[in-house]
Amino acid sequence: MSPIRVAIIGLSASAKVTWAADAHLPYLLSPRGRSNYELVALCNSSKKAAEAAVKHFNLPASTKTYGSPEDLAADPDIDLVTVSTRVDVHYDTVKPSIEAGKAVFVEWPLAENVTRARELSDLAKARGVKTMVGVQGRVSPVPLKVQEVVGSGALGNILSSDVRTFHSLLPRKGLPESLSYFADRKVGGNNITIAFAHSEYKTSTSHSQIQVKNINILSETNPHTKPTDVPDLLFVGGELESAKPYVEPGATLSVTFRRDPAPFPGEVAFIWSIYGTKAQLRVSSPAGIFLNSDSYKLPVTIEIVEHNGGGKIETVEWQWHEWQESLLLRGRSIAELYDRFASDGVYPTFEEAVVRHKEIDAYLDSFAAQSA
Repeated sequence: MSPIRVAIIGLSASAKVTWAADAHLPYLLSPRGRSNYELVALCNSSKKAAEAAVKHFNLPASTKTYGSPEDLAADPDIDLVTVSTRVDVHYDTVKPSIEAGKAVFVEWPLAENVTRARELSDLAKARGVKTMVGVQGRVSPVPLKVQEVVGSGALGNILSSDVRTFHSLLPRKGLPESLSYFADRKVGGNNITIAFAHSEYKTSTSHSQIQVKNINILSETNPHTKPTDVPDLLFVGGELESAKPYVEPGATLSVTFRRDPAPFPGEVAFIWSIYGTKAQLRVSSPAGIFLNSDSYKLPVTIEIVEHNGGGKIETVEWQWHEWQESLLLRGRSIAELYDRFASDGVYPTFEEAVVRHKEIDAYLDSFAAQSA
């Protein structure tokens, strides 16, 4: 089968946020990636910027360059368009490719809000377009291993689960200038939508707070403060979806999320516990919540204690695929998504993204209402 011809929108030689270069490019240029894909085009804010990226990343001279999403969408020799830009331009950037009938892969969040996300999902469905969204944490090895353990019945029926976490990747003293938009809800990319937005309830309630109302913007040339309308503390509790036979009706999930990246000394930044009728499981991540990428820089552990096991702790081993280990941490789970897409496997779609957006918008709308 011929490789899938892929174009990237947002791979830039001058980008302050290097996600496209760190997370997408390594797999596409790896031996395994090349067996499935051919990177044939780049699109940036101008054709000149796209040409600079081709040179900067030592891509083949045959790589096509575009300065607008519309021009790229008109190219009949592109099968898949990957969008790795700031959230508030996702909609306008990807829409032309959907209308042209191309498969699309858009980073999470899909759009600024659920309304725009639903419009993209509906358009893709109407055009019969394959879609994928970058919630790659669900295909990373630790969540997959937890899913395997829970599904095996080792914990018995699930009664409840709880999460306590800190957003531990950002500096405590403020936001880098490149991420200053995290303080503006309207942009769509922030601590809540990106770091928190990975759960699923049947019903839930939430309470939010802004603890630090003015954020320091860390800039070498123009340090300043910026007011924020995005909560930095969020509590959510509710009933889990019980579609699986091993989830007890009425089972609950409670989550405490705090933006402040400094847990109490000695405290682990991310703890996820699952309680069953036979045993309980605990995931511990000292480097925080990002089990899709950077949090693997410190050891992530999965442990089980049986209720009648005398307190003995069993460590559950997990591992990356051998082919993933040569990639940067940021690129390993993204690579799994690409692999699944190429093999017609199971991967997250725009329709699933709309479910996440609906839930998160409800939490943020509730906060806005209580703050009015």
